[in-house]
Amino acid sequence: MSGYTCQNEACEAILEAGRRLYLRGLVASNDGNISARMEDGSVWATPTGVSKGYMTRDMLVHLSAEGELLEGSLRASSEIAMHLLVYRKNPALAGVVHAHGPAATAYATLGKPFDLAISLESAVQLGVVPCAPYAVTGSPALAASAAQYCMEYNAAFLEQHGAVSWGKDVMQALFRTESLEHSIVTYSHMLALGEVRLLTKAQIADLQAVRERFGITTGGIPRGRE
Repeated sequence: MSGYTCQNEACEAILEAGRRLYLRGLVASNDGNISARMEDGSVWATPTGVSKGYMTRDMLVHLSAEGELLEGSLRASSEIAMHLLVYRKNPALAGVVHAHGPAATAYATLGKPFDLAISLESAVQLGVVPCAPYAVTGSPALAASAAQYCMEYNAAFLEQHGAVSWGKDVMQALFRTESLEHSIVTYSHMLALGEVRLLTKAQIADLQAVRERFGITTGGIPRGRE
């Protein structure tokens, strides 16, 4: 099992990720949630009802792997069950970020995966991004809907809701969230220009070696042109 060994490091990563999400407009109001798994299996997470751009260390909550409150005066996010299930399913993960980026959320309303190799960065960092079927926020169904993808992919859309990303730590999960939003914005611009020109299959095949050098073994292979 992977995880943070230093609580300060885990908490600072959550606070920094929250600030970046807020400043980039990937969350609004009290939207979104972030968590970091410790090496002992416990989890630090964002509380409910707090803007991710203005969090302080004392607002964070410390939970057991089963979701029992260990430290903190606030309640954990209603969607913490999704984070905990992701960690149970994939012990290699130590960071989860759920955000509502406008572009990713708009694409999530389509209820379909994003599997187009529109750029080198998208093909390397993300690959294919599936879409988890709609489920009510905070429900066990939402947790199961999203967590089913955490072994094979790097992120998933949540139908009519937003997106969730995971990684070896909080920063990797954040970067995947940013990369997903950037990819969908780029795709929207391509549509506006009137042509979506994909990487070739040969170019995509070459990029698999790049992914291996970066240690990216999940995400699948996106579609390209001949």
